[in-house]
Amino acid sequence: MVDRLKGSKVVGIKQTTKAVKNGDVKAVYICKDVDLKLVEPLKRLANEKSLKIIEIDTRKELGALCGIDVGASVAATLL
Repeated sequence: MVDRLKGSKVVGIKQTTKAVKNGDVKAVYICKDVDLKLVEPLKRLANEKSLKIIEIDTRKELGALCGIDVGASVAATLL
């Protein structure tokens, strides 16, 4: 399990999708407890770009990994 996302990162579906489109992402983190309709386009895009997708159990856990006090559905580490 990841202790904390190190380095530069983006949090949220819009910011992560933008970073993936720009080719700025190393890995994408997606919560398992998020509605699939919300994250499916991002998953497809990440797969097209051959990015590593890491699933995290809860939004609260991903928020903590990102160093924020609220939950996060999606995040990405940047190059």
